Amino acid sequence: VQLVESGGGLVQPGGSLRLSCAGSGSMFSINVMGWYRQAPGKPRDFVASITRGGDIRYADSVKGRFIISSGSAKNTVYLQMNSLKPEDTAVYYCNARRGSLTVYDDYWGQGTQVTVSS
Repeated sequence: VQLVESGGGLVQPGGSLRLSCAGSGSMFSINVMGWYRQAPGKPRDFVASITRGGDIRYADSVKGRFIISSGSAKNTVYLQMNSLKPEDTAVYYCNARRGSLTVYDDYWGQGTQVTVSS
């Protein structure tokens, strides 16, 4: 499984960005796709996820501002980020997970930088 992100950049507070992640390889076995982020000096944190069946979860910090969606082929995932805040600044990583709740394999993209600053 290979994941490639795009769409990061510099945006002013209150602005919007849309991230995309395209998966290739054995994507048929992937159960969940999502986004994580990592700010400098901090651990990588969960942002949002969507299952193959369409179940969606968000971190409390982004609820009401971010929207995750997937493409019709289920090998692409998007993150629409609205009302961005400086604290959203981080490297955003696409994630694809295969397996069960307790035994799984995680795949990661290379990351895309999002900077929210005036």
